[in-house]
Amino acid sequence: MTAHHRVAVAALTALAPVSWGTTYVVTTEFLPPERPLFTALVRALPAGLLLLAAARVLPRGAWWWKAPVLGALNIGAFFPLLFLSAYRLPGGLAAVVGSVGPLLVLCLSALLLGRRPAPRDVLAGSVAALGVSMVVLKAAGALDALGVTAAFTATASMSAGTVLTQKWGRPEGAGPLAVTGWQLTAGGLLIAPLAFLVEGAPPALDAGAAGGYAYLALVNTAVAYCLWFRGIGRLTATQATLLGPLSPLTAAVLGWAVLGESLTALQLAGMALAFGATVAGQLPRRTAPKGRLRAGSQPSGSTSGCVNRTGRPRERA
Repeated sequence: MTAHHRVAVAALTALAPVSWGTTYVVTTEFLPPERPLFTALVRALPAGLLLLAAARVLPRGAWWWKAPVLGALNIGAFFPLLFLSAYRLPGGLAAVVGSVGPLLVLCLSALLLGRRPAPRDVLAGSVAALGVSMVVLKAAGALDALGVTAAFTATASMSAGTVLTQKWGRPEGAGPLAVTGWQLTAGGLLIAPLAFLVEGAPPALDAGAAGGYAYLALVNTAVAYCLWFRGIGRLTATQATLLGPLSPLTAAVLGWAVLGESLTALQLAGMALAFGATVAGQLPRRTAPKGRLRAGSQPSGSTSGCVNRTGRPRERA
């Protein structure tokens, strides 16, 4: 991948966490209160069914179990746990816990992909977490153990889904629309019974709420997750997850611009740190000369095993 192409892929992938950063403003300004599971359901299932109808490709072979696994990790478990943590934790603590995602991806990449964490990636992930903490963390009382557990489990679930998405690639003949549709549909079907058991019947919607849900389903989920899974197939898992801090940074900027919230000097410094770490995480990895590679080894950051020589994802059993 050329440097120009890498920048273009990273920029398109970055639109996903930027879109996710708008969720808080849309939720607080337009949606009914205290309906997190219904919101998660409306985000996932309609978007998944729409993408399935557009792609007209169903899973084949091992993907009948791989797609539900990825859908559970990236959507079905992640959405409810994320909302649970947001309701039980003060301030931006849920976002702080979520900011350790790049470090979890480094660990999981070592276990599942056999990639030794590069010191610069560990540093970038740590700086990103520090920067997000400076932006969103506020003074609070005693921590809620269930909320912290939910936030960490949500982050671990999404991190595992990110790494497995790259490890498995996607099957021949299935593009990003199809694979995203499989996962959103599987995740939405997991959320549906939980939403109706916990929250009951759907709430009445006015025009603002209907528009908000339409935005979340189409732009914030269908388009954003297509870009995200497409990017994971072209970037390393670490590069992709280091784009994650753009989500809380976008939320903070919108809070200032739309909701009239103030930004302190400490928060601005945190934004600079987190954004700098995000950019640093996209820089190309230094590879050893070909003659110095051991037989069967791959350069650091290589996506071998997920794609073939033409750059197309390869099916894994």
